[in-house]
Amino acid sequence: MTTIKGVLFDFSGTLLRIEPTETWLRAVLTASGTTMAEAEIVRLAGELERAGALPGGSSPAEIPAELADLWEIRDREAARHREVYTGLARQVPLPRPELYDALYERHMTPDAWHPYPDTAGVLAELHRRGIRIGVLSNIGWDLRPVLRAHGLDRYVDSCVLSYEHGIQKPDPKLFALACRELGLHPSHVLMVGDDRTADGGATALGCAYLPVDHLPVDRRPDGLRPVLELVG
Repeated sequence: MTTIKGVLFDFSGTLLRIEPTETWLRAVLTASGTTMAEAEIVRLAGELERAGALPGGSSPAEIPAELADLWEIRDREAARHREVYTGLARQVPLPRPELYDALYERHMTPDAWHPYPDTAGVLAELHRRGIRIGVLSNIGWDLRPVLRAHGLDRYVDSCVLSYEHGIQKPDPKLFALACRELGLHPSHVLMVGDDRTADGGATALGCAYLPVDHLPVDRRPDGLRPVLELVG
């Protein structure tokens, strides 16, 4: 078996998980001074969930026709990403128009993201073993401040973000770039991620692939631990 010398991790649903939709909505309502009946908050949160308005959360139950093309390439450019997700949120009538942008802004804050219970421990152990660590994400904004706020950046050697390169996983060019950033041949790299199509595309380049389950943080206490068994 080829020795693994570097690990690429997906971000959302792999290393960290976005807060629940209801928590997301409540945070924005509170910050904006918008008061609303409890039942109404719960109802709107459910509608936003079905709309797929929270990046990193549930996929849309139905993508509006006017957003369908953008949805497919949403992670190639920051403006597209914002347009798609604020557009999905606008399928749900909210009491103030500025809330749509406020919701989008909220999801990019460190407080909106929670590391999985074993994230820090697994990254620290890989770092201790001298394994190169990269984050490779389909995303429309800079996740580095989130890693920094949660004390994870100290373990990460590189971040390759789709919107900064105009390429999305599973395009082999993005995996090739991420491997070059680690200074390793793809055959020595393990890709870890929750999307078997996007992240699993790494195998086309010769990387190994380990899938993890996209679950709430309290339901996946040790999903990253198998990485340590695969890496010498």
